[in-house]
Amino acid sequence: MARIDYFNDPKAPKANSVVPSVTVAVLNNDGKILLIHKVDNDLWALPGGGHDAGEYIADTAVREVLEETGIQVKVTGLVGLYTNPNHVMRYDDGEVRQQFSMCFSAELIGGEAREDGSETKAVRWVDVNKLDELNIHPSMRLRIDHFLENRSQPYIG
Repeated sequence: MARIDYFNDPKAPKANSVVPSVTVAVLNNDGKILLIHKVDNDLWALPGGGHDAGEYIADTAVREVLEETGIQVKVTGLVGLYTNPNHVMRYDDGEVRQQFSMCFSAELIGGEAREDGSETKAVRWVDVNKLDELNIHPSMRLRIDHFLENRSQPYIG
């Protein structure tokens, strides 16, 4: 399903839902950050997705990274909570979702990077000095920058 992100846009449609979601920032041993190229909005982003009922939120983070990238991680901290009411996403089915995302930091455990073919069309370990070469939404870039500035706090969940 395609989506359009509206960020501080006065012409944005009004939100009609809020769904808790996660993003996850992880570096490999070479200091490169794990990013996905998303199918729904054609942007580069941290891996992540929606929280399922019955899950601990940290388990959502681990599950989403594995599903979207093939990479196994362990949550190590909380980068931030992002709930800007001026950031909404409009989906083809009429849903207009207000951003409600927790960004976690994580440690690389294992796995081989690969796209999932449905949500991700590419997965890449990116040199942090080359982030400006990629099309990244400003709200996602904010999370990445917060992570790279070592803003993570230990996560106890």
